[in-house]
Amino acid sequence: MAAIIEARALTHIYNEGMPDATTALDNVDFAVEEGDFVGIIGPTGSGKSTLINHFNGILKPSHGQILVDGQDIWAKNSEIRKFRFMVGLVFQYPEYQLFEETIYKDIAFGPRNMGLSEGEIDRRVRRAAAFVGLDPALLGRSPFELSGGQKRRVAIAGVMAMEPRILVLDEPAAGLDPEGRDMILSQVKRYHKETGTTVLLVSHSMEDIAKYANRVLVMAERRVAMYDTVENVFARADELLALGLSVPQVTKVFLRLRQMGLDLPQDVYTVPYAVKTILNALEQKKAKEAGEC
Repeated sequence: MAAIIEARALTHIYNEGMPDATTALDNVDFAVEEGDFVGIIGPTGSGKSTLINHFNGILKPSHGQILVDGQDIWAKNSEIRKFRFMVGLVFQYPEYQLFEETIYKDIAFGPRNMGLSEGEIDRRVRRAAAFVGLDPALLGRSPFELSGGQKRRVAIAGVMAMEPRILVLDEPAAGLDPEGRDMILSQVKRYHKETGTTVLLVSHSMEDIAKYANRVLVMAERRVAMYDTVENVFARADELLALGLSVPQVTKVFLRLRQMGLDLPQDVYTVPYAVKTILNALEQKKAKEAGEC
């Protein structure tokens, strides 16, 4: 399958040519296939935020390229607006960007800027609201009457309503309680499954990345340290810990059990998989004991 977004030798230097020049990305290469759900992780200062701000042209590479659907988004500056509709970016605490008098108008803001008909705008608003679990009865209310979690959903719906081919979310569950976090991320996962939209999720929660992503991009020291399936990345738990990152709690448990001499796999990263692994180990033990009798 062809790459929907690709970085080629991507380098970004803030204040290039000045005494305080700072390299935030250094020769980054990777490609994301259409339909993937990629988790992006890395310690503070690794370049995650700078990276995602290149995906729809908020930042321009100092050197190298960002390609979307095979096209260099900066090849013709006049076309950058087209790519900004293809790549929807949800910032941290997006509810602070709400400003319209009704929820409906806030969600409709992006589609209206795309020059769509009123009928198409209405379809997109209602579809996006349904994806994030907003009751249609709320659409006529002010977004400022909502709870923090509901405001977050309105803001995410506003990006979904543009129906981007790539949805990029920077810590979309930051500041929410566990129930609110699970609700937001479950809705994003459902949106991904039902629409086939490519999703890139930045998160500090290893549990969230393990639960929702199918691939993981690990940033460290402004470069790509790992980029592989979830199973293969979390199987390198020792390396992740050495980079100053965490791993899912269940992975830590199995890592410790392996250190104690138990013959268990390294790629355990979710509780259901852990349960299955333990049950299989018990079955094998029973079978071995029965054969020895």
